[in-house]
This record gives sequence, C-alpha cells and structure tokens, in this order.
Amino acid sequence: MPLAVDLSDPDAFVDAPPHAFLEELRRTQPVYWQDMRDEPGFWAVLKHADVVHVAREPRLFSASEGGVVLENLVPEQLQMMRNMLLAMDPPRHVAFRKPLAPSFTARVIGRLETDIRAICRDIMATAAARGEVEFVHEVAGSLPTRVIGQLVGIPAEDQPQVHRWAEQNTSGQDPDLAGSGYEDNPGNASMEMAMYAIGFAARRRQEEPREDLTSLILAGNFGGQPMSDVDFGSFFVQLVTAGNDTTKTMLAGGLLALLQHPGQLAELRADPGLIPGAVEEILRWANPLHYFRRTATAATELRGVPIASGDKVLMYYTSANRDEDVFADPHRFDIHRTPNPHLSFGIAEHFCLGVHLARLEGKVFLEELLTTFGTVELVGEPRRTRSNLNNAVKVLPIRLAA
Repeated sequence: MPLAVDLSDPDAFVDAPPHAFLEELRRTQPVYWQDMRDEPGFWAVLKHADVVHVAREPRLFSASEGGVVLENLVPEQLQMMRNMLLAMDPPRHVAFRKPLAPSFTARVIGRLETDIRAICRDIMATAAARGEVEFVHEVAGSLPTRVIGQLVGIPAEDQPQVHRWAEQNTSGQDPDLAGSGYEDNPGNASMEMAMYAIGFAARRRQEEPREDLTSLILAGNFGGQPMSDVDFGSFFVQLVTAGNDTTKTMLAGGLLALLQHPGQLAELRADPGLIPGAVEEILRWANPLHYFRRTATAATELRGVPIASGDKVLMYYTSANRDEDVFADPHRFDIHRTPNPHLSFGIAEHFCLGVHLARLEGKVFLEELLTTFGTVELVGEPRRTRSNLNNAVKVLPIRLAA
C-alpha cells in the first residue's frame, strides 16, 4: 500500500493530490476513518456511488449541522456559514434557492456570452502586452472577478479587494495567500466581506433597482419574507467566493493540464469544437475542491461501516472523480472522455447554482486564449496552494506570444 497520507494535513496536498493512496483506499477501505490532531476525525467517502448517496440524503447527512469544512468552526463562523446556500438543509435550502434559480438557467447565462468574450479579449490584450505573466492571478483570476462584479453590481474600484477576500476565504491555510492575520483567523476575510456586503445592500436599497442580481435578491421573497441584510451578507460571501476562486482555479488548473498534454492542446487549437468537452475533463481531472463535509444526524452505515450520529462525513470529489468503477483509465487526461459524470459541481439539491456560468467562462476563456496566442509555454515551476480543501495552483509562470 502507498505510504499513508493524513487527509487533514494541508501539507499532504502541496506537491499533488495523493491519488495513489486514494486509489488503494477505494479498493480496500472506501469509507475511511481519518484521525485529526486537535479535534474529532472524520469519515472520508471515496467512491463515486457513495458520494452520490451522501449528497442525496440531506436529512441524514446535514450540511448545516457542522458546516461544510472538515475543521469545526467557532460558533460565530458556523452561524455565518449556515446562512449560505451551500450549508443550508431542506426546507430552508429550497426556500432560498428557488427564487434565485431562474437567474442561473442556461438560457439566461447564455446571454452573458458577448460580455464575457469582451472581458476575455481585454484580459488577453493586457497579457499580450506583458508577454510573461503569473497566469493564476494576472490572467485567470481577472475573468471571474469582473464577471461576478458585473453580475452582482460590485463597483469596479471595489472588485480587487473583494477578490482578495474571496481568495483568503479558500486559502487561509497558505501563508502566501492568506495575508497578514488571516492564516491564524481564516474566518476574518469572510467576516470582512460580509460586513462590506451588508453596507453594499443598505446603499442599494436606497437606489433605483438595476438589471443585476443584487436588485433581484433585495426584491425577492425567501421563505415568505425579504432577505435580510445579514442573510445577504452571507449569500454574497458564498456567491462571490465561489464565483471568483473556484473559476480561477479551474482556468489555471486547466491550462496546466493542457500544457502537460501538448497533443490534446494541439487538438483544441485545430478544432475549437472540442473545448466544451475539454472543460468537463479539466473539471474532473483538476476539480477545484477536494471535498465538502456533511455531519451524520443519526446512526447509519455505509458499505457496512457504522457511522455514529454527529460524525463528520466528507464527500471526496478528488477520489470520486477517479473511481475506476465509473471512469475508464481514470488517471488519464482525455478531452474526448464521454460520458463524463464527474462530481466537481456536486449533485442533488446542492448541485452548483453557477454551473452554466462556470462552463461558459471556461469555454470562452479557452477559445480566446488559444485564438490570441500561438505560443503558451511554462517558463518556471508551477506551485500549488497549501490546502486540504482547495485543489489549486497558486503560481503558474507563463510566456504568451502571438
């Protein structure tokens, strides 16, 4: 068996996800107990079918009870997380999600393609003037920041700070990204972003409605009443963080995967019609998040393994997306893979609300990148984010030329 890995240790993921270890566990211990140093351990659910099962039983496996990260949060942080869609259980989750869903349909999001393409072309023009770039932050991160800013109505002058908070929310275990004070108190960025959002909502309530998501939310009905400013703050944190950081991670991780597989990169250049399939394989191969947590609300069992009420249960997408029972040759990157039932957007009631936006951004971004630059090459060593949650590249030195 490969050398055991502590799945709770952020350092275990710095070089690469421990795929060999996870593969062996899928064969021998697919519901695997991981101890933790300073708090109760957790069950790592590693098979595709079992991740789907946990996701489809929200009353038995609660997102709200303990939140969605493996570390137990202090009460203030947990309460804030419970006001985010990703940590709501039914029926509250349905009451908050239903009024928002019409704004995220494929047809509605498709209308953004012209704007997204214009943003991408502006980003590519800036990158072309530089020639050599740190791709993660100077190129990939710019697109979701501007798209979410436009969607929500965030003033352009505020978007850089909002982007920094979003990155700090997901990268608090990495001292290079967390920023001063955030490594020891990873909830601070969320709190600061939420306070900004509460003030933002208060100002917007005094203005005429606009054609953006903020006006829709502030005028909406959520479980029989308007969304409060505090609830808006929590929702804003989730929307902006997910829209910024996971998309940035997808774009940067996707380019690295293509550079590591130059034959498939050449195929995309020759046939841009392959790009949507490539986006799906990027999402499977380099899923932005390793896991989401649930908490068992009653005693149960999974594959004959007893799980006690109150136990942490982690749905490991990094493992499920390479399950040999679902994906042929799962460690092979293949832009032609079909079907591709990856779980990077989740499944069931918590299936990602922004799925169509993420796919559109990935498609348009790759189209514009490959159209603009005939040369895209590494000029230094990629570096990964120190995190047990975020499956991300944090430094990607790239040379771009027409």
